[in-house]
Amino acid sequence: MKLRPIATNFTLKDHVYDRLREAITEMDIYDRDADLRLDERSLAEQLGISRTPLRDAIARLEGDGLVSVVPRKGIFVRRKSLEEVLEMIIAWAALESMAARLAAERATDSEITSLRKIASKYSGEPGSAEISEYSDDNIKFHQRILEISKCALLKTMADGLFLHMHAVRLRAMGEGDRMRRSLVDHAEIIEALESRDPELASLRVREHTMRLHEHVRRTWVRLEFNLKDKMDTA
Repeated sequence: MKLRPIATNFTLKDHVYDRLREAITEMDIYDRDADLRLDERSLAEQLGISRTPLRDAIARLEGDGLVSVVPRKGIFVRRKSLEEVLEMIIAWAALESMAARLAAERATDSEITSLRKIASKYSGEPGSAEISEYSDDNIKFHQRILEISKCALLKTMADGLFLHMHAVRLRAMGEGDRMRRSLVDHAEIIEALESRDPELASLRVREHTMRLHEHVRRTWVRLEFNLKDKMDTA
């Protein structure tokens, strides 16, 4: 796990929590060889802090469902079960489809254009490097829809799910034609927003997210344990 040092003691517990949450969100926790154990001493040294604020932050992360503290064994980043992941995708679909409906009604033209700027960076046959970059921009695209809905509570609720969904979206994007399909979906979402059609915008987002739901449901073993190459050559 890579961490940025804490630069100030101001609201130290919050800073530590934010740094750890950020680092966990960026981990590929569904990689078969991922090291999910967190070493308290190493984390404290990397952050340049004592263990007290670190333990406070870990307790918050445990409450978020991001880590599990196992007595006499240690602290582990928590992988979600298939059932949990599918439920989170359904919840995300509900929240973001409502955000898209609101964005169609409330967003300015320039705010909708900002979505097109994100989507327009990609064209042609995607390479592996482009897929990696696109995974990050894909997340920015969906977060931007929540932002331009101008409903702070929706965004807060979705951000909680995002912490868990990031690794799933990142791994799914490299599977099959997911990136190509995602680009088509994004274009249709933008068109619905530009036409100021709340119902259509909501539908397009919901369909897009539920395609992820179906993809994850069908490919979970490969998604979770990174067995694609072995399965292809079996």
